[in-house]
Amino acid sequence: MADNRLKNYFPLIRERGELLAEIKEHPKMRAIFEEWSLDEREEFLNFCTGVKGMKILYDSFFKETMNVEYASERLEDFLCVLLKRKVKIVRVLPNDSTRIADETSLLITDIVVELEDGSLANVEIQKIGYTFPGARSACYSADMLLRQYKRVRAKQGEDFSYNNIKNVYLIVIYENSPKEFREFPNIYYHHAKQVFDTGLNLNLLQEYIMIPLDIFKEKMHNKPIETELEAWLTFLSEDNPEKVIELVDRYPKFKAMYETLYLMCQNTERVMEMFSEELRILDQNTVKYMIEEQQKEIDKQKEELHIKDEQLEEKDKQIAELKQKLERLSVENK
Repeated sequence: MADNRLKNYFPLIRERGELLAEIKEHPKMRAIFEEWSLDEREEFLNFCTGVKGMKILYDSFFKETMNVEYASERLEDFLCVLLKRKVKIVRVLPNDSTRIADETSLLITDIVVELEDGSLANVEIQKIGYTFPGARSACYSADMLLRQYKRVRAKQGEDFSYNNIKNVYLIVIYENSPKEFREFPNIYYHHAKQVFDTGLNLNLLQEYIMIPLDIFKEKMHNKPIETELEAWLTFLSEDNPEKVIELVDRYPKFKAMYETLYLMCQNTERVMEMFSEELRILDQNTVKYMIEEQQKEIDKQKEELHIKDEQLEEKDKQIAELKQKLERLSVENK
C-alpha cells in the first residue's frame, strides 16, 4: 500500500494506532482532536501516518521546512529556480506593516527576504487568488520598492544614489488561481517586467512571477517530473504518495525536507496546535471569501437593476415624447 511505501522512505512516520493511543491518553490533545470534524481528524491522521503526503502549503509547515535561520539553502534554491539566477539570502524582513490593506484573508504564506545584492524577493502563497491580481500585484510591488527606497535613503543621507536601489521581485503562488490564468491552460510559470516598446533599455526594477499550482497539477497529470521547477512545484502542491516517492527518487534533496516535517510530527501536541491554527485561519478565510463573493454578487445585481431602471426611464421618456407628438398631430388634424 502507498502508506507502507512512504514509511519505507521515512521511518519516522508513525502508525495510526500508536498516534491515536497517544492522543487518547492526553486530555488536552484528546479535547483538541474531538473538536475537529471527522474529515479534519482523518486529514490530520493521514498526513501524520503517511497515508497522504504532508500539507506543505500550510503556513506553519512551509515556514518550518523553509526556515531561513537553519536551512536558508532551501529557500535560496527555490528562488534560484524561480529567478533563474544565483541568489544568497541575507535576512528575512518583517512584513506585518507592509500590507497595503487588510488582505490577509486569502494568504497562506507571505515571506520577504533581502538578497545579497540588495534586491528584495517576496514569496506569497494564496489559497484563492484575489480579484484584480494585476493591479494588486503592481501596488504591492510598488510598496516594496518604496520601502527599500526609504530605508536606503535614510541610511545613506546626502550620499544617496538611485544606483543603490535594487530590484524587487514579487512571486505569487496560487493554490487556486484567478480566472485570468485560465486563458493560458498550458502555462504555469508567468514572468513579467516593464519594458519600452521602442527598445529603450532601462531597468525599472520591478519584476513579477506568477505560478498557478492548479494549472500545474493539471498539466502534470500522468507526466513524469523532469525539471527543477517541476520538482519544486510538485513538492508544494502534491500530497499523493506516488508523486512524493517519484519526487524523492528523482530529486533526493527533497527527502530531507519531508523528514523535517515528519520529525515535527513526533511532537504530537505541537503539530495538533499548528493544525488547529491552520483550520481556524482557513475557516476564517473561507467565511470572509464567501462574504466578499456575496457582496460582489449583490453589487452586480444592483448594477443590473440600475441599468434596468435607466432603460425603463428611457422608455418612459420615449413614450412621453410619442404621446406629446400624438397630441400635436391630433390638434393639427382638427
